[in-house]
Amino acid sequence: MEPINVSKVQACLDDYINKSVYLHLETTNGAYASHINEKAYNVGAFIRNAQVKFTNAKIVENNSVYRVGLKLEIGWVYAEGLTDWTVTEEGQLLLAGHDREGRLMVALQISEQPFPN
Repeated sequence: MEPINVSKVQACLDDYINKSVYLHLETTNGAYASHINEKAYNVGAFIRNAQVKFTNAKIVENNSVYRVGLKLEIGWVYAEGLTDWTVTEEGQLLLAGHDREGRLMVALQISEQPFPN
């Protein structure tokens, strides 16, 4: 993965507009929170292979951290705190947000084929 380049990521997002795609979206502070502070809550969200079609996609920057929003027919999906990206050999767009120690905090992945279980 490499640091996000807004124009390149936006071009990739635009390629998926009005196509039926599969999303993987997860957020976590996992064991990081309770490892550092035993009173902290562990939180997370996970969805894999949700099939959606979005009509608009936008990436925006706020102090070198990025948010991607996907406009669905009846709502929105967004991921905030993204820092890095890549496109796989299979053409999947992988976006991730890592903390200062390099630990995964958020992931948004888009593919025209289902992700492996």
